Amino acid sequence: MTYAPVGGLGADEPHARFYDLVAAEWIKLRSLRSTWIAYGATALAVIAFNAGTAYDTYNYWAERSAADRADYVRAGIPPQEAFTANSAMVLMLALGAIGAVAIIGEYSTGTIRTTFAAVPDRRSVMAAKTVVVSAVATVFGSIVAGASFGLTQAILDGRDAGISISYPGALRVVVASALLAPVCAVVGMAIGSVIRHTSATMIAAVAVILVLPIVFTEGRHWSAVAGHATLYQAWLRLVEVGPRQTDFPWTTGGAWTVYAVWALTAAVLAVTSAHRRDQ
Repeated sequence: MTYAPVGGLGADEPHARFYDLVAAEWIKLRSLRSTWIAYGATALAVIAFNAGTAYDTYNYWAERSAADRADYVRAGIPPQEAFTANSAMVLMLALGAIGAVAIIGEYSTGTIRTTFAAVPDRRSVMAAKTVVVSAVATVFGSIVAGASFGLTQAILDGRDAGISISYPGALRVVVASALLAPVCAVVGMAIGSVIRHTSATMIAAVAVILVLPIVFTEGRHWSAVAGHATLYQAWLRLVEVGPRQTDFPWTTGGAWTVYAVWALTAAVLAVTSAHRRDQ
C-alpha cells in the first residue's frame, strides 16, 4: 500500500490551479475584518486631507488678490489640491503596512505552514497572494484618488476654481495617485516576506517608503538621480503640472518607469523569497 507523503500531495492528486490559489487568497483577505478597517481608515484620512486643503482654499479665497485668483487655475494648483503631498504620504505608509501584514500576519500566527503544507509550490502561493494584494490595492487606490479629485474640485467649484478631469495633467494626477497604492502594497509585502517580523518590517517599510526619498536632495547630481529613483519623488514628478523648476530635470516617462521597476522588483522578491529562504 502506498501512502501520500505527509504534508504534501499524493501522486494521483491534482495540483492546485493558480485560479484556485487566487480564490483562496481572496477568501483569506476578505475574511479579515481588520483588513477592511485599515482600508476604511486610510481612505477617510486621505480624502479628509485632500478635502481639507481644498476647503482652506475655498474659505480664504476672498483674502487672495485679484491677480492670485486669476492665476490660480493657470498655475496648475487645482490638480495639486486634488491629491496633496500629505495625503500621499499617508497612503504610502498605510498601504505599505497593509501589504506587509498580508504576509507577516501568516508567519506570526504560523498559518503559513498550513498553507505551504497544502500547496508545496511556494512560488505559486506567493504569486497568488501578490496578485490579490495588488488587485485589491489598485481598486482601493482608484476609488480614493477618484473620490478625492471629485470632492476637491466640487469644493473649488464654489469659487469657480475647480477643473474637470480633461484639464491638462489632471488625469495623470489621478492615475499616478491611484497606482501609488498597489505599488506600495507590493513593496510592503516584499519587505515582510524577507524580514518576517512585524516591528522590524514596519520600521524598514517606513525607511524605504518615506525616509529614503527625504534623504536624497536636488543639491547634487548623484543625489538627485538617486532621489528620482524613489517612489515618493516619482509621484511628485507625475503630479506636477507645468514646467519642472530644477537643476536636474527628469521626464514623466522616467517617473512611470520608476513605478514599474519598483512594482516588478517587489513582486519578484515577494514570490521568490519564501522558496529561497526555506530550503
